[in-house]
Order: sequence, then C-alpha cells, then structure tokens
Amino acid sequence: MRKSWLSFCALGTVVTFLFSNSVFAADDGLIMPLIEGEPSFADFAGMQPSSALARSMTKVENFIQRNPDDGDPASQRTEVYIGYDREQLHVLFMAFDSEPDQIRANLSSRENIGGDDNVEITIDTFNDQRAAFSFRATPLGIQWDARWTEGSSRRAGFDTTLEAVWDSEGQLTDRGYMVKMAIPLRSLRFPDTSDQLWRVQFGRYIPRLSEETFWPPYSLGIEGRLNQTAMLTGIRDVSPGNNSQIIPFIFARELDSLNPGATGGPRFDRSSEQDIGVDAKFVFNDAMVLDLTLNPDFSQVESDEPQVTLNERFEVQFPERRPFFVENADFFATDSTLVFTRRIVDPEGGLRFTGRQGNYGFGAILINDEAPGLNRAATDPLSGEKANIGIIRGFRDISDQSRIGFLFTDRELADGFNRVGAIDGRIKLTDNWVTEVQLAGTESEPATGGDSKTGRQRNIQVNRTGRTVSTHSHFIETTADFRSELGFMNRFFRPDTDGIHNRMNLTFYPENSSINRWNSQIFDVYLKDSDGTLIYHQLGPTFGLNFDTNSFGYSYTDYVEVLRPQDFSGIASNRRYDYSNWQLNYHNSMLNSLEFGASYHAGETLNLVPTAGNLPAVADTNRIDLDILWRPIDRLRVANTYLYTELETQRGGNKVFSNEIIRSNWNYQFTKEWSLRFIAQYDKTDAGPASRLKDDENLNFDLLLRYVINPWSAFYVGYNANQSNFDIVEMEGERELVVANDLRKDGDQIFVKFSYLFQR
Repeated sequence: MRKSWLSFCALGTVVTFLFSNSVFAADDGLIMPLIEGEPSFADFAGMQPSSALARSMTKVENFIQRNPDDGDPASQRTEVYIGYDREQLHVLFMAFDSEPDQIRANLSSRENIGGDDNVEITIDTFNDQRAAFSFRATPLGIQWDARWTEGSSRRAGFDTTLEAVWDSEGQLTDRGYMVKMAIPLRSLRFPDTSDQLWRVQFGRYIPRLSEETFWPPYSLGIEGRLNQTAMLTGIRDVSPGNNSQIIPFIFARELDSLNPGATGGPRFDRSSEQDIGVDAKFVFNDAMVLDLTLNPDFSQVESDEPQVTLNERFEVQFPERRPFFVENADFFATDSTLVFTRRIVDPEGGLRFTGRQGNYGFGAILINDEAPGLNRAATDPLSGEKANIGIIRGFRDISDQSRIGFLFTDRELADGFNRVGAIDGRIKLTDNWVTEVQLAGTESEPATGGDSKTGRQRNIQVNRTGRTVSTHSHFIETTADFRSELGFMNRFFRPDTDGIHNRMNLTFYPENSSINRWNSQIFDVYLKDSDGTLIYHQLGPTFGLNFDTNSFGYSYTDYVEVLRPQDFSGIASNRRYDYSNWQLNYHNSMLNSLEFGASYHAGETLNLVPTAGNLPAVADTNRIDLDILWRPIDRLRVANTYLYTELETQRGGNKVFSNEIIRSNWNYQFTKEWSLRFIAQYDKTDAGPASRLKDDENLNFDLLLRYVINPWSAFYVGYNANQSNFDIVEMEGERELVVANDLRKDGDQIFVKFSYLFQR
C-alpha cells in the first residue's frame, strides 16, 4: 500500500472576520439592452449613433483619469455603446481626439499592442470581485485579451494566457477612432441563471499623454480593481450551451543537431519527426470546464524573453503559456507558488476540470510526465520512469473580495513521492487594507527510496493601498525539510528560511507642474534560518519622477548575505559578506515610432563562480540594460534588447566574467492574419582568471512565417539555426567536445505546425 495522504497535525485554525466593505461604482449601474442585429461602423457615421440600432444601445461617457491626474476628467472624450443578442456582446467605442494625427496605431501581431492607443472592456461575469475577462483593441482592431485576478499571487493582475476567440475592428477618423468588439458568449464563463448580474468597467489608454481613463472611476486611493466596477444588468436567458472545442494539431520537422552523448563521442545526427495530438475543451452549465489532452501540443513556437542567469543562486522563473494549463489558471494560484506547471515537462496526456458554482470554485488536474525517465542510462533505476501528478484545489468566496481555500498536490515517481497540502485565505479588511494567510505542509520520500521527511510553511502578509501611502509587510517561515516539487521557491520562500520583508511607498502628485508624480520607497528584508542565524538582509531607498512620456528612477541598496556550509561546497563555517550597489533607470516614449528604456547598475555583488578551490567573495560589478522598440512603418515592429554584465575582483581587479546578450526581434505584419518574424540572438560569456566558468558563445537565428486566424487556429512554418564555440577532436581513438574560439553550427531545423479549432 502506498503511504496515505499527507496529514496535518496542528496547522492551526483560521479565524475569519467578515467586514462590510463600501463599493466604489456607479450609483445606478448599467442596463445592457437586447438589440436586433449586429451593429457596424455605418451605424455610427460621424462617430455618433446614426441608426435606430445604434440608438437602441446603452451609452457610457464621462471617463475619469487614474493616471496621470487621479480623479480629474479625461483630457479626451470617450463614448461607449453596448448591447447584446442571444450569442454575442457588442461594444462600440468612440474615441475622440483633439489631435487625431497623433494617435498611435500600428499593424502588429495579436497582443503586441504596447505603445499604441487602445480601449478596453473588463467584465466580472460572476460578480465575485475576484476575477474578470478583459478585452482590448487598438485603432486598427489589433486584439489583446487577458484574465484579471485580484490578489498578490504570481497569477494576480493581468494573465495574457487567456487566448479567447472574439472579433474586433478598428477605424481611424478625422475626429479620433472607432473600435468595434463582438464577444461570443461561448468565450465567457458565467452562472447558469436566467438573469445575469455582472460587473463592468471601460478603459482608454493614450500613450503620448501617459493617460489612463476609466468609467466608472478606478481610483489609486482604493485597494482593488473589481470592487470599483459598475453593476451590469439586463442580460437574460442567455447561455453558451454545453459547447465543445476540439483542437487537433500536426507538427513535423527535419532536424540536424549535435549529439554530445553519442556512442564513441559527439557527432551530428539527422532525424525527422512527425507528431499529432489533440486538445479538447468541454463546457458544461456555462461555468464547468473539462480540458483533455492527448500527446499535448507543448512545442513552444514563441521563445522566452532573454534573462541573465549567470552568477545567480536561485533559478529564474519563466511564464507558463501552454494551452492545456490556460483555462482558470488563477484557480490554482496562491501566494506561495505551490503549482508551477512548467515543472510538468513532457506529458503523454492528462485531464483538467475547473469550474464555479455559487460562492464555490474548484479545480483538479491529473497528468503524467515522461521527462524524469528520459535520457538516462539503462542501468539507472529511474530510466523510463514517469511521474504521475494529481492536483486538487477548492475555495469559497466570503464577504466582498474575501476568500478561503485549500490545495493538495501529489507527485509520484518510482518509489518516491512529494505531497503538499495547504489552506489559504484572503481577507479584505477595509477599502484600503487587505491581509493574506497561507499555511502549508509537505511530506516527501526520495524516488530511489529512503526516509520520508515532513516540512511546513507559514505565510502571512498585510497590505495597504492608497493614493499617497502604500505598504506591504510579509512574514514567511519555511522549515528545512519543506519540499514542493511542483512549486517555485524564490529567496523568500526557500526551505530553512524565516523572515520578514517590508515596503513603504509614498507618492505625491504636484499641481501646476510638468511632473505628473514623484515617489519614494523604502524596502527592507530580514531573513534568518531555523537556528536564528542571520542569512540575508537588504535595505535601501528608491526615488522616481514621472512626466508625460519620461520617467527617471534611482535606487541604492545595502546587503548582508551569509553563506553556510550547506549553501556552498567548501565553506566550513558561516561566512558573512557585506556589499552595496546602486541603479539608475530611464524610460522615454515621446516619439510615435521610438520607445526606449535604459538602466545602469553598479557597485558590488557576490562572486558565486570562483575558481576551483576558492570561496565566494565580494566583487565589483556593473550592468547595462537597454530596450528599444522601433516602428519605422506601421507594419514593422523591431524590438531590441541589450544586456551586459561584468564582474571584477576587488583585489587586483582580475576579471571574473563578462556576459553579453544581444537580441533583435523583427516582425512584419502583412495583414492581421499573416506575419513574418525574424529573431537574432547573440549570447557571449567571457570567463576571466577569477572564475571557474568557461568561455561560451552562442548565435541563434529564428525565422517564422505565421498565419493566425485565432489563437487556436494557426499555421506556422519555421527555420531555426544555432551556432556555438566548439570543436570535435580525436583523442586516443575517441571524439571529444572542446571549447573553440570560432563559432560552428551545432544544429538547425525546419518545422511545420498546424492547428485548427473545431467548435460547436
């Protein structure tokens, strides 16, 4: 018998106080009228309702600024007209502009709307003030959608993995621009009731003025977003039905790549690969969703953004964008990231069930992962083994924007397992104050056998949001044997850590000044281990100035870091390191065709990659980050990134290493559906005499032709080539891989991928 599920002996009692919160929204709310037919731009000739259909829609106006002047009327007039039929929601935006020639509108791929004017509708279909659907479109109708989640988990805020299917059009005029949205009900989730009670918010973004305006007002002085929305009534007797989505895919590629582990030594292998699979989604009672996947489409067409990973003690987190994990991903999110689905690398198949009923929400995932058993020697006991994974999540909403929930995860591999159980709560105390509490426990046993270990974690935070004063206080205690193999643990959450971090931010909005706002912040971290030994301390102020299209920032930070024998091989006793550094930031979006940001970081840091036999030491460092977005014509988008990091020893000035990353992403949009993308990325590490690193150089080219009808129906043809600094030499009858000075191709591939959405 497998050991029973993790039991909690004394996790404690969660006591919840319910508060009656005031809600900041329009007094009378909105009524969504049932309309006859689908509105068009012709119904709004001259940017005014000019037909009976247009005049039958509800009108929204009088937008209020959130930025730069919180509470002031919008500088540009916006009108919104809404209505619905039995299958779709219809939203028409009239975005008037006193300088129509200054409107920023570029033809780009879906969701790449940064820097362009755009309008937005946010809909809380469950009226729970916890999560909502957001839809944006530019003056040319380029789409952006996301799921908004209240709270402070890593899924909080906008999650752009939503990928809904909806229609949008845009049109520039001599008075501004118009945007038309048609959102199918089947793309939404809502209660199975005859009369719908939703919440709604409309927004407009004007980048040349750094202006964000909303109706109803969305104030900086109140914590939360969805509690500041307006009630939406009038939608009756609608349902997307028990609809289904079937998304088969075909993937084929020709690959010629270096195999460093080949018998007899490294060699090039040429291979062909063909793959088929299917993702399926079934929606029941409007709010219950069953996702199935068979040989899932986990190939990644879009590459991760570059990040510096050298000389880091803790791993870097990349976002999850794979289709199977998208639906209601925020259901599984808690402040401590106990479910990080990129840990599931290579599954054969799985199922996922999420949904809501009244005040209750639930989710479950059953899936396997072949990755742990791949590429292992035949004698390895884990060769061919698969991890079996189960996740269960449930929560109940209480009061306004408060919630309590539980989470269980189980990862079984060979004779071992890792099981995690947690309870969590978010309590809205007042309009400005909120607290979150999470208690977790784990039980683990190694895959190859051994003693089981248990661990626990306490996580408590109290936050205040205000127009002038905002604070964050966060206490986390994690025992040494806490293990979460499906989670992501950063510095604050790692095992054998007990501490608190605090942040206070003061923001001021001067009147009759070119400065929109200026702010100062103090951030303090104090961490110790379970024995009470200080292991990390951070303290430093930050200052910022914001203008319409320019922003400046400065920060200084003082650090104390202690490395223990278990932190670094070779350390016999705890070693303390004191160092400090400072950073300057600048961002400019003044020009329609050019946006750029720069930061310079200098001072001291730890050298965590010393030569063999030496221990870490404080080193001098400097780093440059540059981001440039250039749009020479409205169809071409060029995003460039440059990252440079350098370390030198303080004694003698010997070089530790320098790392340089250059990335240029060119996207030409032929139409809203057709685009051609080219990415070139160069990554070079120059190792100095004070480092155990080796010189490393890599050059990658990525060419991709895309035809995207919607997020799930797309055709891709791509070519990828990679070069690195290596050579293959013969030594005593065997081939060996050695570092070389010149670049040599180590692989290339051409691939074709096609997927199509069948929906009924």
